[in-house]
Amino acid sequence: MKTRMYDGVTTWNPFKGCEFDCTYCTPTFKLQAKRQKHSCNDCYQYVPHEHPERLNQIPSTETIFVCGNADISFCDPAYTEKIINSINKHNKSKPGKTFYFQSKRPEYFEPFLDRFPDNVILLTTLETNRDQGYDKISKAPKPSERFGQLRSLKYLRKVVTVEPVMDFDLDIFSGWITSLEPEYVWLGYNSRPKQIDIPEPSKDKVKKLVEILESKNIDIRFKDMRNYKQQCS
Repeated sequence: MKTRMYDGVTTWNPFKGCEFDCTYCTPTFKLQAKRQKHSCNDCYQYVPHEHPERLNQIPSTETIFVCGNADISFCDPAYTEKIINSINKHNKSKPGKTFYFQSKRPEYFEPFLDRFPDNVILLTTLETNRDQGYDKISKAPKPSERFGQLRSLKYLRKVVTVEPVMDFDLDIFSGWITSLEPEYVWLGYNSRPKQIDIPEPSKDKVKKLVEILESKNIDIRFKDMRNYKQQCS
């Protein structure tokens, strides 16, 4: 299925569900899950669970978000191995695709680093550098922990998602992202501001972040930016 999270990317969900309870997922992923009441109760409840019947149903699109309706860190490692095996098998007949593996607990990927084929990119979400008060937003590892986990992974292909962007300290946050040497950065605001209230940076601060990252030759891929370019031009 297509995903609103990344342009031109299709989700493939042989595993679904998450227990991080991020507030901003309630009107998005969790609401979508409620449509599954009559087909899969676990999907409806958004609890982590496997769908092995989908292992060989890899989409035909160029870029694929693996388990995009989940956080794969809740997946049994043995089952993650099966997901990787399916990708390796698929690569033999249909090479050239890109696969996103994303988690807010990126240390989960450590045992699989030697198993991932070259067309796998590892992602994590960093909405901010600020840990204080983050427990009101999510049960996921705090931003500083997440950053440290991704930085420690000895893997060349990394991408950072800054969405929904939350207020941050410019020097620290830009330094974090730069040090990760990501292939690119996805950047976007909270897409449900009327439903979810989170602390946001000023447009000027976001503009300065973009300028710093671009000066380091880091590609920015914009998402929901609320007319950012017009307001900051």
